[in-house]
Amino acid sequence: CFFGISLMFIRIFIGVHVFLVSCALPESFIRRFVVRVMCSVLGMHVRQKNPRSRDKNTKLYICNHVTEFDHNIINLLTPCSTPQLDGSTGFVCWARGFMEIHAGSGAIGESLQSYCSAEGTTPLLLFPEEDTTNGRAGLLKFSSWPFSLTESIQPVALRVTRPLISLVNTPESSWLTELLWTFFVPWTVYHVSWLPTVSRQDGESTQEFANKVQELLAAELGLVATKITKADKAEHIKRTRRIVPQTTTSVTPGSIGLGFMSLGTDDRRIAKMAQQVKDVLPHVPLNVITKDLAKTNCVDTTITNLLENKEETSMEAAGISTFGPSKISSYSSGPASTLKPAAKTFGKSPTDRHLSLQERKEALYNFARR
Repeated sequence: CFFGISLMFIRIFIGVHVFLVSCALPESFIRRFVVRVMCSVLGMHVRQKNPRSRDKNTKLYICNHVTEFDHNIINLLTPCSTPQLDGSTGFVCWARGFMEIHAGSGAIGESLQSYCSAEGTTPLLLFPEEDTTNGRAGLLKFSSWPFSLTESIQPVALRVTRPLISLVNTPESSWLTELLWTFFVPWTVYHVSWLPTVSRQDGESTQEFANKVQELLAAELGLVATKITKADKAEHIKRTRRIVPQTTTSVTPGSIGLGFMSLGTDDRRIAKMAQQVKDVLPHVPLNVITKDLAKTNCVDTTITNLLENKEETSMEAAGISTFGPSKISSYSSGPASTLKPAAKTFGKSPTDRHLSLQERKEALYNFARR
């Protein structure tokens, strides 16, 4: 511990010089090389896979979000710009390497689209997950608005590892806390993988395009492409503040609730079971489903329990419906979705409920083909 604290203070001193050097040198290969070497001294090592696959003509990079410094790491490999869509502005925004946009919330999408179409501009780097995850359990649902800026994008897969420490970030931690934690640990390795450029097909909606890219990144990282949104994560964090952790069970709801902090096979299995229950009861919050699954370990039993406790389930659903959409999602032009039950009635037996689920899936499939 003493060694870690001493190392942290030394790296803070070196980090100030890294910041001054990055400000003094103009944007060039030499600047990126010097800053990358100095970042290695700070314990931030960057490794890239398939660097020749990087398309120099692309105008938009799409990357999964793991830490608050992902844009700085990618910028060490190639020049790119990441807009500051939420958070501090002014000096702090500039010092962290963000591009500040002077436009109203409704005009940000148009401003970024104009930026991508302009000649001589550096590519944009966007994170459609809209929030960070641990990068080891699953990807948040991709927002569709970044995929409306250009017709083709290049996916960038990012994986972050630390020796002897499995935790990369924690919910609600600030960027300053993550920076000090990075200086405290011996080193942090950022693995960057460049995937081939992907173009949107004719008749393909922006959300379908976003889902396709999410599947590609999930396959590259060996993760699950979930339907969990930034709002779901925020609601999960808000509710876990009021839930006392259970020590009598080996798998707790907080550890598998949204898959942000779990790694084990049991956690992934329960997350898959929770998604099956969510398909049948889409109006029930995921944290309520996983809480019951941690006790029952059975999809049919959980569905029965949720149907029998309709009053409690309705209160949970009402709590989520009052949680407003994220700021970034407001940039898209699509109408907000409403919470509706999957069907007016549910089968009393597991077989009937399974048939109901299959009918809903077939109906959705037939609707998607139209």
